[in-house]
Amino acid sequence: MKRHIALIPAAGVGERFGAGKPKQYVEINGRTVLAHTLDIFTAHPDISLTAVVLSPNDTYFSETHQACFQTASDQLIVLRCGGESRAETVRNGLNALLERGLADAGDNILVHDAARCCLPAEALGRLISEAGDAEEGGILAVPVADTLKQADEHRRINATVPRNALWQAQTPQLFRADLLQRALAEGDLSRITDEASAVEMLGIRPRLVQGDSRNLKLTLPQDEFIVRLLLK
Repeated sequence: MKRHIALIPAAGVGERFGAGKPKQYVEINGRTVLAHTLDIFTAHPDISLTAVVLSPNDTYFSETHQACFQTASDQLIVLRCGGESRAETVRNGLNALLERGLADAGDNILVHDAARCCLPAEALGRLISEAGDAEEGGILAVPVADTLKQADEHRRINATVPRNALWQAQTPQLFRADLLQRALAEGDLSRITDEASAVEMLGIRPRLVQGDSRNLKLTLPQDEFIVRLLLK
């Protein structure tokens, strides 16, 4: 029977956030961003297993941190095989799941940003419902709402870009394990910005599933204020 397995790459350093430590370990409302993110998946009835992929040199995810998840200890595993890039971290984590027999080729892998800690459960359920049985997989995304400007080399407006067919990608991004493994094995990792882009390089067109504006990514310091409000 096909399972839904969450894979959370958390090996980044989050330099743009400027917190002096990886942004996934910033505390918001008494808990780390990563703890809030993992709770979303360990609490969801459709998720069989959640795997967080850390850097081998990570010193933040201590036993004290891991104690936050003891209530879901049978649904959470920690893999210390993160790479230099997000794509490498996802590839290494996926390979580890398959090699250890924790995932099968036909299982769905839901890759989610560690810094997206406000994902609504209903958006996660919608992705599983609409893309869980799709051979091409799918991602959460929202239609672009703002007017887009294309700049020239002097940062002057060169053109206004039509937005009617443009979507802003979010996570999770859901793909069968064998498809995602093939995409990450064959693709140039330096060109991969998200899992969907790797799958697209195989000539496959993943589905767009309506996301949620609350599913924002903690990237810059000013994002923290909004995240704090959402987590309340």
